[in-house]
Amino acid sequence: MDWKELQSASFLECTARRRALALVDEGTFTELAGPRDRMTSPHLPELGEAVSFDDGVVTGVGLVGERPVFVISQEGRFIGGAVGEVHGAKMAGVFKLALRAYDEACRRHPDEPERYRPAIVISFETGGVRLHEANAGLLAHAEIMDLMQDTKGKLPVVAVIGSKVGCFGGMGFVAAATDAVVMSPQGRLGLTGPEVIEQEMGKDEFDASDKSLISRTTGGKHKYIMQDCNVLCDDRVSAFRDALCALLAMPYEELVKYRRIGSYALVKEQMGLTALAAALNPFDAKDVWQYFGNGEADALPELGTEEFLAVARRREREV
Repeated sequence: MDWKELQSASFLECTARRRALALVDEGTFTELAGPRDRMTSPHLPELGEAVSFDDGVVTGVGLVGERPVFVISQEGRFIGGAVGEVHGAKMAGVFKLALRAYDEACRRHPDEPERYRPAIVISFETGGVRLHEANAGLLAHAEIMDLMQDTKGKLPVVAVIGSKVGCFGGMGFVAAATDAVVMSPQGRLGLTGPEVIEQEMGKDEFDASDKSLISRTTGGKHKYIMQDCNVLCDDRVSAFRDALCALLAMPYEELVKYRRIGSYALVKEQMGLTALAAALNPFDAKDVWQYFGNGEADALPELGTEEFLAVARRREREV
């Protein structure tokens, strides 16, 4: 598929490389540390496991207008997009390159900070840490979170979530720490995955085979109502690209107002939500939807994206 064909494709069905190619302007994507470089995990062969020549993540850089956009796109088809040593190092490397590009843009274009300000976009598709090399994966998560802090006040980091695996585990923390989150209704975002909850707490607590339940608790519509997702779009590559371009067209000072964590005021807001959850003791996410003014909560899961956006009532942000 070429770039134009990809725009009408399902984001859910696209591979990591196709997502990376299609999110930036046509013909501008250059892959970094790709399969030809054969950066494979040193740990998987020791365990008798197959390797991937990109270690399950596509990294590169392209343009949106004149702005360099550094792309990280995870591949759920390889060990569920889990993060190991090489996978994590490639992600961290993108952050370091983007920060260097920011410094260079400031030096070359001191009077046009918005026009040339770099950005990072992460297409998440991951269950979190790769258990085969857990220590290296955890260290990679920590390094990425540290680098995320280095971007504050300099360049935007945008998460896009709409692939089959979703975004869970430690990568859920990373997604929450980005400046803005774009999801489709098919996207999934959380800390502990449904299968892990069922394994640890039992099927009565969470039935991981109940796709409707998973959607109501981790899906894009629920995250949109709760303001954990800033932009909800259709499951088309072009819809994700349009949302990304709209965010990057905003002044940096406005875009960062979408953040969910990162300040004392936002911590206070999250603590208030924790207290509310304890007081409500909801049986189902629909109970929370009703609390925030969605009287016809039962109908929301069946609505198309456009219809949902027209009628859904969101949580009012305090910050």
